[in-house]
Amino acid sequence: MNGNHSQHWCGRLFDEQAAQLILYGRALGLGHGEAEDVLQETFLALLQMETPPAKAQHYCVRSFRNRALNYRRTLWRRLTREWESLRWFEKNTDETPAERAAMRCLAELPVDQREAIVLKVWHGCTFEEIGGLLDISPNTAAGRYRYGLQKIKSKLEGVAYERDDRDTIAFLATAPSISGT
Repeated sequence: MNGNHSQHWCGRLFDEQAAQLILYGRALGLGHGEAEDVLQETFLALLQMETPPAKAQHYCVRSFRNRALNYRRTLWRRLTREWESLRWFEKNTDETPAERAAMRCLAELPVDQREAIVLKVWHGCTFEEIGGLLDISPNTAAGRYRYGLQKIKSKLEGVAYERDDRDTIAFLATAPSISGT
C-alpha cells in the first residue's frame, strides 16, 4: 500500500514538474540529456521516500537543483556542456524570429539571473520561494529577476509586446507609451 501511495504522488508530481525541471536544468547549464538524467535521479530518490515531503514541489525543485549542480562538477561534463550551449533550447521549426531572439538573450544572461527568471516565469515561484531554493534573500532573488529582464528588454527593443496563455508577460519588450514619448 505504501509503495502505491508513493508512486501515486510521485507520478502526479512528475507529470506537473518534468518539463519545467528539464528547462530549469538547461538554465543551470545542463544539456537536454543531462537534465533528463538528473530528473530521473531526482524522482528515483523521491520514490524511495516513505512519505511525501510537506512541500513536495519545493522539495522536488530543490533536490533537482542540488543534483544538477553536483552533476555539473566533472570536467568531461563541463566540456560537453560547452558544446551543448550552442543548443540551449530545443529547436522548433515554427519558432518566430522574436522567440529565437528571446531565447538567445535568456541563454546569454548570467546563470544567477537566468535561474531566477526560469523559476519565476516557468515554475511560478515567488521571490521568497526562489530565495529559499537558492539560499539567498527574497530581495536578492527579485533583483536578479529584475536585472535579467532589463538586460533582455534592452537587447530586444522594438520587438512586439505579448502575453502568453498563463497571462504572464512574455517579456519581449514594453509597449510604447500612450503619450507617444
